[in-house]
Amino acid sequence: MANSIQNRLIEVTVQAVKQLYNADISENQIALQETRKEFEGQITIVTFPVTRFSKKSPEQTGAEIGEYLKAHISAITDFNVIKGFLNICLSDEYWISLLNETIVKSDFGVFPSNGKKLMVEYSSPNTNKPLHLGHIRNNLLGYSVAELLKAYGYDVIKANLVNDRGIHICKSMLAWQKFGNGETPESTGMKGDHLVGKYYVVFDKEYKKEIETLKAEGQTEDEAKKNAPLIKEAQAMLQQWEAGDEAVIDLWKTMNTWVYAGFEKTYKQLGVNFDKYYYESNTYLLGKDIIQEGLDSGVFFKKEDNSVWIDLTADGLDEKLVLRGDGTSVYITQDLGTAQLKYDEFKMNDSIYVVGNEQDYHFKVLFLILKKLGKSWADGLFHLSYGMVDLPSGKMKSREGTVVDADDLMSEMIETAKERTEELGKTEGLSEENKNALYNTIGMGALKYFLLKVDPKKRLLFDPKESVDFQGNTGPFIQYTYARIKSVLSKVNFDEQSKVSVPVSISAYERDLIMTLGNFPSIIAISAQEFSPAQMSNYIYDVAKLYNKFYHEETILKAEIEEVKNFRLHLSASAAKVIAKGMSLLGIEVPERM
Repeated sequence: MANSIQNRLIEVTVQAVKQLYNADISENQIALQETRKEFEGQITIVTFPVTRFSKKSPEQTGAEIGEYLKAHISAITDFNVIKGFLNICLSDEYWISLLNETIVKSDFGVFPSNGKKLMVEYSSPNTNKPLHLGHIRNNLLGYSVAELLKAYGYDVIKANLVNDRGIHICKSMLAWQKFGNGETPESTGMKGDHLVGKYYVVFDKEYKKEIETLKAEGQTEDEAKKNAPLIKEAQAMLQQWEAGDEAVIDLWKTMNTWVYAGFEKTYKQLGVNFDKYYYESNTYLLGKDIIQEGLDSGVFFKKEDNSVWIDLTADGLDEKLVLRGDGTSVYITQDLGTAQLKYDEFKMNDSIYVVGNEQDYHFKVLFLILKKLGKSWADGLFHLSYGMVDLPSGKMKSREGTVVDADDLMSEMIETAKERTEELGKTEGLSEENKNALYNTIGMGALKYFLLKVDPKKRLLFDPKESVDFQGNTGPFIQYTYARIKSVLSKVNFDEQSKVSVPVSISAYERDLIMTLGNFPSIIAISAQEFSPAQMSNYIYDVAKLYNKFYHEETILKAEIEEVKNFRLHLSASAAKVIAKGMSLLGIEVPERM
């Protein structure tokens, strides 16, 4: 529904209640919704809240308000009342003018700047291994939320906090030193992140062997885990790193450089980017000043072993360690400092952390501590918590047999797209280069759409084969619809800047499509406000479905009346524009032909 008619209906309904029942009702008590398909009408007003003023049945109240609205809004041609629902029918002229005067305009769906700055932090990889399936959902979700918020008028900073230090990276470094024989990405032909990940796995295998040996010598499992030579060497390496040992730092820099080069290739293939990188190696010491600040203000307290804590039991949580007795940081110490650093640097109004739901408790604690410390910006912090991604068992093997590698999954998606596209004979006349570009567009579109169409909070089952279906609620179905529209327009060299003709009347298929296209700005707003690309995904699917109904039921290029043909071409071009913009906000490309 276009906002202008919504606003007018609400405004006149408020007037109707005043005139008919001598009562005042606020605008936010007037509920509008789209009319259910089985009833006649396009917009429905829920009349139940008005019955307390009318002292009449919902049906009689609806009839009286309907008559008032019809007398005061020229676009209303008729209405009907079903129980407590007043269904409004709007004239063809209204829908024609909505397309002509709003939807075809170049600024349709464009929001002005709201003057607010917002940070979206996503990805947060570890530098000891490649990105995996969980990272794909994280990256796609973070990128799309950032794009939606930008479209809604925010100044958005996309941030990535890289976990580039700690025992995990020391494990990869030590294994490479011991077993790597000087291997490099160049000498092996491996992506750098895969090479470093390989040695993380090597460490784990060798460590387990040592544990078994020690257990055979009589040690318990816990004793063996602590006493295994490899873990002791890794811990010693971490201490050397923190002490600034030159050789250890040089190796760390070399291996991280390999990883970053690998990550960049993966990010490029995923189509995501960042405005700002933060590195844990630079931020892990931050937060100690904040700990002192909290001790001085009585927010934190010290225990006998000198460790620093906060008591959150009154808030339904528990006591939380914020600094170890030996003065070393824990994760929350670093996160407190990094949060302050980000605010000091950008002074943003809001900050969104895109992190899986296994960290729900951590972020509750982090945000609560910042509020207790009196940070004025703490109310603008939000954890966008998302569910895990599962694959049907046996659908795909991972490189290391444990997690599904992001690069492997993307390659499989492109290969699946190639197989499905060739089966359907959709590549006739394309060069090899154009075919490969098309397979990439379809495969990546299928992956992105499938992961984004589900509410972020829900756990989801990702089926690669199902996602590359050209029918149903999939990326390829929407991409194919876009290509179909572009094909129609190209046959007549359609000029989108040409004047829109005004037909005498329109069909139900045209009206339904115009009505849905008119909702585009409100869908951008809802998707941004709820941090939910799923809203946009499913809206674009509705547009594609409605366009295909219109395409099959109405003639476009062979329309007998020129005004009708011109109008339908403009309607088609508008549908293509909304699909392309909506998909771009999901990070998905649409092909000109398929």
